[in-house]
Amino acid sequence: MFTVSTLSTFVIIVLSLFLIPGPAVLLVATRTAQSGRKAGVMAGLGIATGDLIHTLFAAVGLSAILMTSALVFNIVKFAGAAYLLYLGVRAILEKPADPQLPKVSPVTNLSSYGQAILVEVLNPKTALFFLSFLPQFIHPEQAPPFFQFLVLGLIFVLTSAIYTTIIAMSVRLLGRLIKRISWMGRWRGKIVGAIYIGLGLKVAIQSR
Repeated sequence: MFTVSTLSTFVIIVLSLFLIPGPAVLLVATRTAQSGRKAGVMAGLGIATGDLIHTLFAAVGLSAILMTSALVFNIVKFAGAAYLLYLGVRAILEKPADPQLPKVSPVTNLSSYGQAILVEVLNPKTALFFLSFLPQFIHPEQAPPFFQFLVLGLIFVLTSAIYTTIIAMSVRLLGRLIKRISWMGRWRGKIVGAIYIGLGLKVAIQSR
């Protein structure tokens, strides 16, 4: 269904984005520090669940667009590529800032899971990211688009769940991680920006 090149590129980009500390990592780290490892794991699973919901919405909506018109889908795809380029340029131009752990009160494991879902689902930036990111790897001639969306989305969600679980379970290394976040924050924008721009340029070149 997917070529080795397409799938490997997708996985590499996803791993690159996860390895750079962002809001999800900070939330999981905070939950772990304040409420224990189980709460941190549940927060990570909540984030992954929210991403799965975004995947389903993107799959249903964009697959319907593709079935209606391949031209419209290509327009959406190029608009997504342009959005990724915009995110990349903005991230590079942003002034570096040291990320700080969000202030949250200790909660139960179930509450940690539910709150993380709401935070991820209600984040409009996450929705826009999925709508612009996933279509860049969809090739309608290879398999049903809806199925391709689901596979890519599940890879994203599974990788997210594994990564945040590792973060939550590494309690002894949590202090070191938080210290490193401040250092990586100075380069986070440029690294993420380069990834976004590279992805946007890749789809533009491939589609010619």
